[in-house]
Amino acid sequence: MNKRKINEKLGIGALRLAVLITTFFLISFLYIIFSKGGPVLSWNFFTDIPREGMTAGGIFPALVGTLYLTLLSIMIALPLGVFTAIYMVHLAKPLWLMRIVRIAVNTLAGVPSIIYGLFGLTLFVRIMNLEVSLLSGALTLAILALPVIINASEEAIRNVPKSFREGSLALGATERQTIQKVIIPTALPNILTGAIISIGRVAGETAPIMFTAATFYSRMLPTSLNHEVMALPYHIYALMTEGAKPEQQVPIAYGTAVVLLLLVLFVSTAAIIIRYKIRKSRQW
Repeated sequence: MNKRKINEKLGIGALRLAVLITTFFLISFLYIIFSKGGPVLSWNFFTDIPREGMTAGGIFPALVGTLYLTLLSIMIALPLGVFTAIYMVHLAKPLWLMRIVRIAVNTLAGVPSIIYGLFGLTLFVRIMNLEVSLLSGALTLAILALPVIINASEEAIRNVPKSFREGSLALGATERQTIQKVIIPTALPNILTGAIISIGRVAGETAPIMFTAATFYSRMLPTSLNHEVMALPYHIYALMTEGAKPEQQVPIAYGTAVVLLLLVLFVSTAAIIIRYKIRKSRQW
């Protein structure tokens, strides 16, 4: 057996080992979370409010609060991210400004989430006087999601064949019409990929909403953008760190973690299905 075949077998063996290790940790993670959190799941757990000092009842306010925060932040971040990506690809003038924007986006992508929380606390809660509220949290999470959406959207727009744009312009369409009718629809499936990743990150963040939106306990659902909200990630944190009765509250925290995982999985699956249908429709 020559050296080339030995190296090939070693490489394949290393890849298989990496897959096995990854699968082992993934299965272990899911087993621990679901085995400890699964027994507390019930219909009342989803639809009831916390009771008896958060030692009983459900997580309905936290579930609704997480949905509000996630949807509102993505509604803010997605158009801003796509418009920024369009500017960077097609309209960037002058060149020095585009370089500054690109450096800023790449820098934001590596900033720890706790820094976003402190930024949101300073700007939205104190300077803009929005207080700790649903709006402050959504704006903070939107900024956190922007770098991922911008980078994914920019890559998606750059991957649109130049012939599409040139053909549209040759037929008499304006630059705006070409972007609106040709480039964005073609790049949309890959843009949604960035949105899917952002949804998963936004829904699971604790530090940003800890300072800007979340409350430890509330019996009421938010009725306006100025209200505080309960949220699943902060609810888990509160039960695990501040609970006075851990024997009752820790299982609820694990159950909340299961719900958060299922929520992210559901939203991601729905977005993937939408992306698949859009991509399939473009093939005909």
